Amino acid sequence: MPGTVTHDPPPATGGRPGRPLIVTEDAELLDDLLRLCAAAGATPEVHHGLPEPRGNWEAAPLVLVGDDAAGRVRGAARRRGVVLVGRDQDDSGVWRRAVEIGADHVLMLPDGEQWLVDRIADVAEGVGRPALTVGVIGGRGGAGASTLACALAVTSAREGLRTLLVDADPLGGGLDVLLGGETAEGLRWPAFAASRGRVGGGALEESLPELHSLRVLSWDRGDRIDVPPQAVRAVLAAARRRGGTVVVDLPRRIDGGVTEVLAQLDLALLVVPGELRAVAAAGRIASAVGMVLRDLRVAVRVPYTPGLDDREVARLLHLPLAGEVPVEPALLRPREGSAPPGAAPRGPLARFCKEFWERALVEAGGV
Repeated sequence: MPGTVTHDPPPATGGRPGRPLIVTEDAELLDDLLRLCAAAGATPEVHHGLPEPRGNWEAAPLVLVGDDAAGRVRGAARRRGVVLVGRDQDDSGVWRRAVEIGADHVLMLPDGEQWLVDRIADVAEGVGRPALTVGVIGGRGGAGASTLACALAVTSAREGLRTLLVDADPLGGGLDVLLGGETAEGLRWPAFAASRGRVGGGALEESLPELHSLRVLSWDRGDRIDVPPQAVRAVLAAARRRGGTVVVDLPRRIDGGVTEVLAQLDLALLVVPGELRAVAAAGRIASAVGMVLRDLRVAVRVPYTPGLDDREVARLLHLPLAGEVPVEPALLRPREGSAPPGAAPRGPLARFCKEFWERALVEAGGV
């Protein structure tokens, strides 16, 4: 099992991929470490002792030192991101050797394999700032949450951000349909139902349909397949890992999978039409979502019934106001051959989305 020796984090890679360094002469241990590197999508550099030039020791984003090689690297420069790897669970001397070489962690195989795969995958992919992740949920049926989610994603991609749109509602019509790409090649949610542990962010992105310069994870047209919460967690974590923005279209029910999504959101928009019945329904949604998500904001959709406006809706729901979602005239016409929501850069919906991203990105400190 992994154990921490110091509290120093591994060196940041600044979003750039790197090659882990393996130092060992133990053939059996090396086979295991090469196998774990392959599982994480990494090609390591292998040495029996301290590499020459010594700069390779300092530059590697992660160093895996076999317990057999601890003595040979004792004189190396101290650095972060060193893991001492062994097999003997009863060897109390391993902690002393870890301190002598300045290791951050002690790891025993096979118990610590998944932990190590995750660390190797971090350096293989490059770990930078995670994506700003925004959920969109309707205060009632037909509120326009899917339309707003698509418009936010289309606008984000148009602004040059890496963008991934996730359809978390298996009973919806499919966001790929709304974007005009239901026949586009790529994987849908059922393909990830068996996912466990870590999903590679790059592999996920490349496997999904690309529509309007963004990637889309939606549902296929087959029978509904339940995606376990752990698979939802792994897939969304992979989507966030590569930075940019992730937009999630949420269903109006809270189950295990939706709870996993809510736990990874930075904020969510509750889309509420400007009418009293919608406000009443949205109050129940807000109460359920608020148990998991701290930053929930209301986006009020025009037109209003008499006596209501956007500020009054926000006051009744006790939520901060994200803004007023305007009517997009083009979306009121039949959709055959039409552009997706937010595609017109100067349209009212695109302007709303652009202003939202400008504020949200500043609040998040940039992406």
